[in-house]
Amino acid sequence: MTVPKLRETLVALHHDLIRWGLVMWTAGNVSARIADSDLFLIKPSGVSYADLTPDALVVCDLDGSLVEGDLSPSSDTAAHAYVYRELPEVGGIVHTHSSYASAWAARGEPIPCALTAMADEFGGEIPIGPFALIGNDDIGRGIVATLRGHRSPAVLMQNHGVFTIGPTATAAVKAAVMCEDVARTVHIARSVGEPIVIAKDDVDHLYDRYQNVYGQRDTTTSKEQ
Repeated sequence: MTVPKLRETLVALHHDLIRWGLVMWTAGNVSARIADSDLFLIKPSGVSYADLTPDALVVCDLDGSLVEGDLSPSSDTAAHAYVYRELPEVGGIVHTHSSYASAWAARGEPIPCALTAMADEFGGEIPIGPFALIGNDDIGRGIVATLRGHRSPAVLMQNHGVFTIGPTATAAVKAAVMCEDVARTVHIARSVGEPIVIAKDDVDHLYDRYQNVYGQRDTTTSKEQ
């Protein structure tokens, strides 16, 4: 995907965060790795979603330094940069403070795998990451330490919110949408009783089916970046 097209895609994905009720005001962001480079695009800090344009997105390197753009990068830029440095398979990252998932983060508690939809998308529970302050790469370090070797593309950073990763920014947004959906459902279940956690063998079966059989399989699928 060309950089101009990637800019347009990222703006649309930011609007999807609003459409799915995952962000408020100017909070949250989506970033995307630029193909064949050590660069990524990210939302500028404090810019409203209504005012976000393709040209407003800024380009940063994998140290989190601004390379191109007139606006200051997101306050989460260092975290995104660290994830891209450490996990080369990641092509997109999303951060939200979506209500139900952030409520689990406020408790410092992973979301137990009590739904087949969780087994499908996350391959088990949605894990909790450590508390970290904003402004440096501590959040990124927590994301990588939690998700490296884990099937879940989502992590709940304690007392903070949700970070999701994916091979593309679109995949990361999907994971953020699904994370909030299952966080809400499991929360409701817990309000009336203890959710039944799915057995690991069944989780493995569901995850393999969803990842490798479900939907239309296209051997020529093009990558976003």
